[in-house]
Amino acid sequence: MTIHYDSKHDLLYLRLETNSQQVINKRVAEDIVLDIGEDDKIIGIEIMDASKHVNLEKLLPIEYSKAI
Repeated sequence: MTIHYDSKHDLLYLRLETNSQQVINKRVAEDIVLDIGEDDKIIGIEIMDASKHVNLEKLLPIEYSKAI
């Protein structure tokens, strides 16, 4: 699993699968989108306004994306 956090947009992305594949985005809540891959398997989870939903300090390691 890989965790990416974009502090500029307060967006957290949890990538559960490392292999590249086609995905379908499925919004399951106002701030949560699932990436569904082959065989209806969850490939990734996107959490918008992440700091409101998750204690980011406890998620380690985090790869920060810096927007320029």
